[in-house]
Amino acid sequence: MAAFPAQRAFLDAASGPLHPLAAQTMTAAVDAGWADPRRLYREGRQAAALLNQARETIAADLGVRPSELSFHFGGGPAALTAALEGLAWPRRRAGSRLVASAVEHSNVLIAGRYAVAQSGDPLRFAEIGVDRAGRVDLDAFAAALTDPTTAVAALQHANGEVGTMQPVDAAYRACAERGIPLLVDGQASVGRVRAPASYAALVADAATVAGPPLGLLVVPERTAFRRPGPPREAEFGRADAPVWVPLALAAAEAWQQAAAVRDDDAGSARALTDRIRAAAAAIPDVEVAGDDGERLPHIVTCSALYVDGETLVGELDRRDIAVASGSACTASTLEPSHVLAAMGLLTHGNIRITVPWRATAPDRDSGVDRLITALPLVIGEVRARLGAGGL
Repeated sequence: MAAFPAQRAFLDAASGPLHPLAAQTMTAAVDAGWADPRRLYREGRQAAALLNQARETIAADLGVRPSELSFHFGGGPAALTAALEGLAWPRRRAGSRLVASAVEHSNVLIAGRYAVAQSGDPLRFAEIGVDRAGRVDLDAFAAALTDPTTAVAALQHANGEVGTMQPVDAAYRACAERGIPLLVDGQASVGRVRAPASYAALVADAATVAGPPLGLLVVPERTAFRRPGPPREAEFGRADAPVWVPLALAAAEAWQQAAAVRDDDAGSARALTDRIRAAAAAIPDVEVAGDDGERLPHIVTCSALYVDGETLVGELDRRDIAVASGSACTASTLEPSHVLAAMGLLTHGNIRITVPWRATAPDRDSGVDRLITALPLVIGEVRARLGAGGL
């Protein structure tokens, strides 16, 4: 659990093993922090102190007050749903319209499309298009905000499938001009790169820093926030259930370790993804997705004509190289990618590489070497079997 097996090249770190120190922390915390932190006896007070420590550690790196940070079971998607609800409810008198890019996480898109289906009103959701790099049309995004019934806008900090960074600061300014809260989804980015400063609410996930899948939600004190229904007790009224203290401590340890090496790790990860992008682009009829410059340092997605992604994943797996395919922004990872479809790219024959942290994969350089060697061979073999466009 502490590191990838040496014989395997794991290049799907979106949900990889825990940082070794985070795993140790969780094990130790099961003994030290098992009690309910709401209890007043000694063990409860100790658990509360440990939970406060975990919250303070992550909040300090995010540059926010501990009380502005809440933990959510279910990972980033659970925090994302809570954020949407909590921003929309105080704005219900203004309206219920949602503005979001077409490459958002499925939790956001489903919420918007469900509202349209239930009401029969197509204006309840404005789904804004993106360019071929996956970057939102900022002019169209800003124009959509002019509808006075708009309650909330949502935009990713960066896309978890192709890595393209979004113009969050400009989108926030456009929202602020009209008093509309902007929800920024940082599940793929925050922790790997520094958090944005412009948002009404920010969502992240400790899994991004090789921690456990624990959702993080930042709601600044200036933001009007309340989830519908009876008041909740957990996590300042933002979460459905209290966090398990060992989980929070493991998340904080992983976060602290990641913050200490973030810039160096990003530099070396970018060098690796640069090599992957160049190697994939050199293969005939293979398209590399996302912006080449303004992107996350650790993610690459490419699509190959005449093959399907599931077959490519299987063939690479037989060579002990683990990569992903399908949509990174839905619960069912083998669903066709709505992100690539929105970008106007091939939605089949795609693979996604997420370079892990060096702490969990010290041999990641050799893993990338193996992928670069194997990829043209695997694509050629699969195409040859299908009798289509061999290399």
